[in-house]
Parts: sequence; C-alpha cells; structure tokens
Amino acid sequence: MARTVEAHEMNMTDGVMRMRPMPGGIPLPPGGTVWLRPGGMHLMLVGPTGAFVPGGSVPLTLRFERAGTVIVELEVASAGARAPATEHQGH
Repeated sequence: MARTVEAHEMNMTDGVMRMRPMPGGIPLPPGGTVWLRPGGMHLMLVGPTGAFVPGGSVPLTLRFERAGTVIVELEVASAGARAPATEHQGH
C-alpha cells in the first residue's frame, strides 16, 4: 500500500521538532522493548498507492537482522487518534 517504508526518528533540537531517517533501521536490543509512536521513532509509509481508510488495516513485513521476517497488520486510525491499550503490551 506504499512504495516504501522508512524508519524515522523525531527529536527536539533547539526548540524545534526535527525528523530524520534511520537508514540502518531501528535498534532493538536482545530481550528489549522498542516503542514506535508519533513524536518518537516511527515507520513512515512513503508514496501511498491508495487511500488509507480509518478502521481498515495495512499489512507490513518487518525484517529483523537475526529473527527473519514477521508480517503484522497495522490498524488505520484518523490523524491524532490515540491507540487503545492492547494485550500485546510488553511484546
């Protein structure tokens, strides 16, 4: 549903929020947890090939250096919507 997906990081520098790509991917320490969220590390879908409909889903393949690939389904929400708590917290 997008031409490509990029890992990005946002941070505050001199009072200005800046976003930069993370070409090496997102570091995930063994046994650790990494949170992807607006205003921090996130995945950006670049060059959408269709419309994203709230309530729909987008398939995404994550590639891990040692663990191979994992396919996940991302829920589409309206801009500014807050994600609900999930039973997957801690994963």
